[in-house]
Amino acid sequence: MYSADQMALHGEALAATHKLIPGQAPDLLLARLADNESTLVGVSELLTTAATESRRMMPAGEWLLDNFYLIEEQIRTAKRHLPKGYSRELPRLAHGPSAGRPRVYDIALEAIAHGDGRVDIDSLSGFVAAYQAVSPMKLGELWAIPIMLRLAVIENLRRVG
Repeated sequence: MYSADQMALHGEALAATHKLIPGQAPDLLLARLADNESTLVGVSELLTTAATESRRMMPAGEWLLDNFYLIEEQIRTAKRHLPKGYSRELPRLAHGPSAGRPRVYDIALEAIAHGDGRVDIDSLSGFVAAYQAVSPMKLGELWAIPIMLRLAVIENLRRVG
C-alpha cells in the first residue's frame, strides 16, 4: 500500500507511460462490468452452497457473502451512471493491460491497486494532481473519476473473489 507521497510519485510515473490513441473506440467497459457481475454472482453462489453445507470458509469468503448486497448495489449504480457509449468520448490508452480502455479507468485501477483496495481523498487528490502535472486530463475524465473508481473496485473484487 502506497503512502500519499508514493501515490503522487506513481501518478507522475504513470502519466509518463500513458500514450493515447486518437479518435473514438468501442465502449469496452459495459461488457467488462457485465462479465465482472457474472463472475461475482457465480462466486457468491458457490460460497452460498458451501455455507449451507457447513463447509469451512475463509474470512474473505464470509465477508463476500455478508456484504454481497453492497456489491450488487454498486454494480447497479455503475450501470446507471455508465450509460451505453458514455466512455467513447474519453481518451483511450494505446498500450498496456488497459489498451483500448479509457485512460481514466486505468488511473482508477492504479489508485485501487496501490491503495490496497482503499482510496482516501488526500491520496487520490495527490495522485491525480501529480498525474496532471505531467499529462493534463480532460474535464470529462475528471468527472468520470467516481464511476471509474467504482468500476475499478468491482474489477478488484472479481480478481480477489
